[in-house]
Amino acid sequence: MVVSTSRHCHVQASLVAQLHPSLNWPPLSMSTPFPSHETAKQAPESVSQPVKIVGNPSLVDPSDAPGSPDGGFTAWGTVLGAFLIQFCGFGYTSAYGTQVISWLPVFLTSMTYSWIGSVNAFLILSVGLVSGRMVDLGAFYPVMKIGCFLQCFFLFMLSLAKPDRYYQASLIFLSQGIGFGIAIGLTNVPSITVVSHHFQQRRAFAMGIVVAGASLGAILHPIMLNNLINGRLGFTNGVRASAGLISGLLFIANLLMRTRLPPQPKAVSYTRVLQDSWRDGAYICVCIGMAAYEVGFFFEAFYLQLDSILHGLSQGFSFYSLAILNSGSFIGRLAAGVVSAYVGISNTVVGSSLISSAVLFAMIGLHSEASVAVIAVGYGFCAGGLVAMMGPLISYLTPEISHIGARMGIAFAIAGIGSLVGAPICGVFLTSHYIWWKAVVFAGTVATGGCIMFISMQVILKIRQKTLSVCSKEAGV
Repeated sequence: MVVSTSRHCHVQASLVAQLHPSLNWPPLSMSTPFPSHETAKQAPESVSQPVKIVGNPSLVDPSDAPGSPDGGFTAWGTVLGAFLIQFCGFGYTSAYGTQVISWLPVFLTSMTYSWIGSVNAFLILSVGLVSGRMVDLGAFYPVMKIGCFLQCFFLFMLSLAKPDRYYQASLIFLSQGIGFGIAIGLTNVPSITVVSHHFQQRRAFAMGIVVAGASLGAILHPIMLNNLINGRLGFTNGVRASAGLISGLLFIANLLMRTRLPPQPKAVSYTRVLQDSWRDGAYICVCIGMAAYEVGFFFEAFYLQLDSILHGLSQGFSFYSLAILNSGSFIGRLAAGVVSAYVGISNTVVGSSLISSAVLFAMIGLHSEASVAVIAVGYGFCAGGLVAMMGPLISYLTPEISHIGARMGIAFAIAGIGSLVGAPICGVFLTSHYIWWKAVVFAGTVATGGCIMFISMQVILKIRQKTLSVCSKEAGV
C-alpha cells in the first residue's frame, strides 16, 4: 500500500508540475524555461496516461531535449516571416468590415454578409486540423507554399466581382468565404507552431510578436482598402492592388521561415491525441472557452464599423473605427507576452477574457465618437492579449512537443465553430431593423461563458497543485 501510494503521488507530482505555472515547471514565458532533459524523462507520455517506467528513454520525445537557440538570425527571421503571414492572413480578414460597407447595396440582410465572414473565419481555424498535422509530419514548406499561392489566387478572383452581375454574391462567397478561408487556414497554425521549434524560454513572447502581425494588418488593411475602394481606383483595382502587395509579402515570408526539428518518424494519431485530450479537463475547458469567446470577438470585428455608421457618426470616423480597435489589439498582443512572464499565461488569459467580456456589453451605449473610441481601444487591448496567449497556452498544456501542431489544430477547429455560428446568430438578433442591444447581449453573454470556462481551467490547475502539495508531504513522511 505504501509503495502504491508513493507511486501514485510521484505520477501526480509529474503531471501537476508540468501543467501549473507556480511550480518547478513554470509556464512558458520570456523568463521561464521548459523542463530540463533529465526532468523531462520523468514526465508521462500524456496527461491522462500513467508512467509505467520512470526514466525510460523511449517515453521521451526527442524534440523535448534542450537545444532551442532562443534567438539568432534564423529564429528571429522565422518570427518575422510568421509575423508577415499573420499580417497578410488574419490581418486581411479583419478588414472584412470595410468590404461589407462596399457590398451593402448588394445584399439584403445582415445575416447574408455575416455568413461570408463567419465561414471564412471558421475555415481559417478548422483547416488547422490538417495543416497542424502536416507540420508535425515535416511538410511545413509544401503546406506554406500551397496556402500562400491560394491566398493570392482567391484574392485576385475576388476582384472580378461586379455590382451589376447576378453571380456577384456567389463569387464573393466562393472566393472570400471559402477559398480565402482555406488558404489562410493552411498557413495560420503552421506559422504559429514553427516558432516553438526555435524558442523555449521566450516562446510566449515570440508567439505574441507573431500574432501581433494580425493586429497590425487589421490596422493597415482597412485604411488601405477604404482609400482604394472608395477612391479613384474603385473596388476592382483596389482589391487587385492589395493582392499585389500581399503576394510580395508572402514571398518574403516564405524565404524567412525555417524549421528546426526533424519530422516525426510516426504519424501523429488524432485518435490518440483526442483520447489524451479528452481526459485533460484543463485543455477541454480552454477549447470550449475559445469557441465561446470567438462569438463576441467576431461580432465586434464585423459590426463595429456598421454600428458606428448607423448611429449617425461620420462616415470618415466610422471607417477608422476598426483601425482604432486593432491598434488596441496590437498593443495588447505585445503586452500580453510581457505580462505573462510575471503573472503566468493562464492568469493572463482569465484576466483578459473577463475584462473584454465586460467591455463587449458597453456596445449597448455606443452613440458618439468618444464611446466608439473607448470601446474599441478597451476591447481591442484585452481581446488582443487573450488571442496572443492562445498559442502559448495550448503549448503549455501539451505534454509532448511533437503533438503541439495536432493539439493546436484541434483547439482552433473547435474555436472555429464559435466563429462559424456566432456572427450569423448575432445577425438574426440584429434583424433588418438593426436592434443592436439584442445582438450585443447575446454576444456578451456567450463571451462571458467563455470566460467562465477559462476560470474553470484555472480551478483544475489549482486542484492539481493541491494534489501535488499533499503528495509531496506524504513523500516527505
